[in-house]
Order: sequence, then C-alpha cells, then structure tokens
Amino acid sequence: MLKLRVNDLKQYIYCPRVIYFTYVCPVEKKLTRKMVYGSEAHLELDRLEKRRTFKRYNLKEGERKFHTSLYSPRLGLEGRLDMHIVAGSEIFPVEFKHSAHSPSLNHKYQLVAYAMLLEDVYNKPVRYGFICNTSGMVVPLEITPNSRVFVKEMLEKIRLLVSSESMPKRTSHKKKCIDCEFRNFCGDVR
Repeated sequence: MLKLRVNDLKQYIYCPRVIYFTYVCPVEKKLTRKMVYGSEAHLELDRLEKRRTFKRYNLKEGERKFHTSLYSPRLGLEGRLDMHIVAGSEIFPVEFKHSAHSPSLNHKYQLVAYAMLLEDVYNKPVRYGFICNTSGMVVPLEITPNSRVFVKEMLEKIRLLVSSESMPKRTSHKKKCIDCEFRNFCGDVR
C-alpha cells in the first residue's frame, strides 16, 4: 500500500492534479506568495495559542500538544498535526489555517484524517475537532462515520490515480488555478 500524507488528501480534494504532479510526474513546484504567508501565519498562530485559555474550545482545561507526527499502518497515512488537545479522556485535533473565511471542504476532511490518525495512536474515538483561522474564528467540526468513510474513499482514489499514472481532469473551479504552484505544468489552464 502506498503510504500517503494527510496533505495529499487535502490537495486531492482541492485539485487532483496536485497529486499527479507530486507522485506521477514529479516537478519542482513554485513557492507561491500565499504559501510563504501561510507558513508565517502558522508560526504566529502557534505563538498566540500558547497564551490562550481553553474557553474558545468550550473546554475548562486540557493539555496542548503541538506539531505531533502521526502514522497509521492501517490507513497507510501519516501527517504532522498542528496541535491536539487532550482533555480528560477526550482528544481533539486542531488545525490552524491562514484565512478569514469559514474552512473549505479540503480543510474539513484534512481534520477528519487527523482525527482518524489520533484514534489509531491513542486507541480512542475522536468525536470533534477544531479549525482555527487567523481572524480568531474557531470552527468546531463533528467527526462523523460518513466523513471517515469519505476519507478512506479519497485515499483509495489517490492510490488509484498514482498507480494508473493518468492525468486527472482539471478542477472546475478556475480560481484555484491562479495561485497554484503547478499552474505552469497544466497545458489546458489559462
């Protein structure tokens, strides 16, 4: 089984061609302004998070664990989670995003994948997680059975794309192409 990264799942949902240019036809990707800003914003969110209470997560107390590397042989999946909170017998994955908007679909499923990794590591169910953005918005997300099934299906689709070595169709959302690090390699994107 091809070992994948949680980021691969997020990228596949955003645009399957990112996976193609990462695994099938590897090319040197261009570092975009948005990517640089995202890295800087992550550092700032980490710094601020260490000073905050747990009230924003609707918790009285807990322990924050930053930048945990996680791996599940069962899922063939690995990733580095921004933060997770251990509060009593419960575990909550937390992802930081540099955006002022509600989380997009690919970010939600990225969080679900991290929840599934935490479940394998801690051998406990994870029922909720949080996505925090730079504007201070904290979005709770329920980790449902259907969302877990969706993640597993997407992982299989990614593995199939890589093994078949076929170029996927371009995304139907042309705005995504504007800041894409692989834009120069897609001959049908203007």
